[in-house]
Amino acid sequence: MVTLQTSPTAPTPDQLQQTQQRIDAYVQTIASSPDQRAGAFPYYLFHGAGTPVKGTVLMFHGFSARPHQMARLADYLFRNGFNVYQATLAGHAYCIPDKHWPQVDLKPEILVPLREKIAADPVLQHYLANLATAGDVGAVTPSPVQMVGLVARLRQLEPRLLDIVAAIERDNDPDFDRYYVSSHLAYLSDAQARLAELEALPGPVYTVGLSVGGAVALALAAQNPQRVTKTVAFAPLLAVYGETRRRYVNLAGPLDVKEFGWDELKFPLGCFTGANRFGAFVRTSENVAALRPTPTLIVLTENEDAADPQTTESFNRSLSRASLFKRYDNHYLHTFPSEALVPHPMVDPSEVSQNMSNDYWKPMYQETFRFLTKTEFKSSSLEQIEAVSDLPPVVAV
Repeated sequence: MVTLQTSPTAPTPDQLQQTQQRIDAYVQTIASSPDQRAGAFPYYLFHGAGTPVKGTVLMFHGFSARPHQMARLADYLFRNGFNVYQATLAGHAYCIPDKHWPQVDLKPEILVPLREKIAADPVLQHYLANLATAGDVGAVTPSPVQMVGLVARLRQLEPRLLDIVAAIERDNDPDFDRYYVSSHLAYLSDAQARLAELEALPGPVYTVGLSVGGAVALALAAQNPQRVTKTVAFAPLLAVYGETRRRYVNLAGPLDVKEFGWDELKFPLGCFTGANRFGAFVRTSENVAALRPTPTLIVLTENEDAADPQTTESFNRSLSRASLFKRYDNHYLHTFPSEALVPHPMVDPSEVSQNMSNDYWKPMYQETFRFLTKTEFKSSSLEQIEAVSDLPPVVAV
């Protein structure tokens, strides 16, 4: 195994000032918008000028969440020698998802007549009204049986929908642009802008992300191999969980036939379709080839209910696959088994999700630190809830 380490660098006052000014200018554009979303502003944790640091960690939260979702990990890395920039996912700093968030929609010439058919179908309208009522009291997702039924009903209304959906279900299908308009690549272009804000800082940049943010972290590394040194992805959303759910998301999302409720906001299902589409982009052969030389750490859980673990496992294997001339052995993957009762790798230790908590968060943070500083990872550390003795301690909740 090759251990890749870099010497600490000490940003000058001018380098820090340039970086802070660029980030502050971006934050000001959010603050000046009437659509700004409370608590969704990006933030940074920078050591003082002249202080040696191990590099800069650029972090991306999960779909529909906010930067502070990973605040505890950010604080741990900052206290142990990293500069940290917690960015906001594309559009997520704004509270009108339909207007600002990346999404996929059918082209108007297809969507408008289909909406008219949907509006004229009393059975479908009754079903959608029931969903809307349920969504008023929290997030709601149809059961797999309901998803199959809805897909079948929509196919009755528009028989050619099968051909249209095929163009979105097949990864990077050339017919996609015939039927759809999509802003899914805004996840990458927005992240590129956040990376550019760090241009003045010396030393390596590490990308870290959760869910859709994990996909963004991987894509950013693939597109910027000279700047991004390593990547950590927690349950990256490279494909929506489950074939039935993916088909539902790919069909119903572009139609805007339903909205998901989450906390105080609602977002069109087409936003989730956009996230799924972006995951397919990350998995392209070009991005895989570009990522192979960049060390990666991916952490999954068998209790995942959003990102498809099997797709991510296959992606990880493709990163490690040897070429004719070189073997890539700096790609690590750890999956928490179902009996560990971890709902999501990066759920905050003080929170409960799916009636579960992550009791393994301390060694997980520490092994993230080990990977970033030494390009090593000990999967055995995550088989226990105790902190690792040979790594910086983690502050208890």
